[in-house]
Amino acid sequence: MRICVASGKGGTGKTTVAVNLAFVLDSDGEPVRLIDCDVEEPNAHLFVKPSWTARRSAFVPVPRIIESRCSHCGFCSEVCEFHALLVSPEKVFVLKELCHSCGACVELCPESAIRERTRKIGAVEEGVRSAIRFTHGRLTPGEAMSVPLIKQVKSRARDDINVILDCPPGTSCPVVESVKDCDFCLLVAEPTPFGLNDLSIAADMLKQVGVPHGVAINRSDMGTGEVEEFCRRAGIPVLARMPYDGRLARCYARGIPVVSVSQVWRGRFRALWDAIIDATRKSAPERATPVAGSSEPVGQVNGN
Repeated sequence: MRICVASGKGGTGKTTVAVNLAFVLDSDGEPVRLIDCDVEEPNAHLFVKPSWTARRSAFVPVPRIIESRCSHCGFCSEVCEFHALLVSPEKVFVLKELCHSCGACVELCPESAIRERTRKIGAVEEGVRSAIRFTHGRLTPGEAMSVPLIKQVKSRARDDINVILDCPPGTSCPVVESVKDCDFCLLVAEPTPFGLNDLSIAADMLKQVGVPHGVAINRSDMGTGEVEEFCRRAGIPVLARMPYDGRLARCYARGIPVVSVSQVWRGRFRALWDAIIDATRKSAPERATPVAGSSEPVGQVNGN
């Protein structure tokens, strides 16, 4: 299974959920790969504390103009959808920060005057901790686009073990790239007006991308019941209701997954994982893989 954890905004607790789900599987002896797709501000490694095993520089292709062959016809600028090429009578300027590495200018140049060169955009790092295989990316400061690096980070996933992806916040292109091709997305939401607004936007994005999804309500005993009502009307399953607990904040501040110190929370996150698998089966039975044991009924994760 490829399960992604996302939210319409930052600070809802998605990294907490993703990391603790990985640690629950690890404690049960189930291999899992945890991928932090927030390459601009990766932080899951602060909780996993992996033994680093590999670091690879990440590159993207960008055009290189062979001026001796260029007729300055301007056709490359016309075919570039992202306006990364500026043609003057004397020179072609490449705005590498705008280039999306689509290769159209290279293929369509009538003079064959464009070649590709590589440009470093960051790095992909990998490590292990017990049964957890960990991967994240570090985008070079100042880079405008994170999607190419997210693609390279996601390429490290394998199909023979469960994969949990911790997505960037929001609903922009980096999030769309992160959730794409996943079997299921868990949206972490807060029961507040702001949380409801961002949840509705994220749910609409997932509907358009075609990724089945459910909701985990963090701090469920605070705020209003509007998120629950929205999920009921939209037919989105609520897979967990996680009450406020100061232990989570204290563990988070110390970089400790709460499931490693609390059996209550370990049970809740195990039930959440089982509920995710059950919801994935129901939404796409042809893609689901058998999972031993039965799942907790939806809405019973808290044990209240």
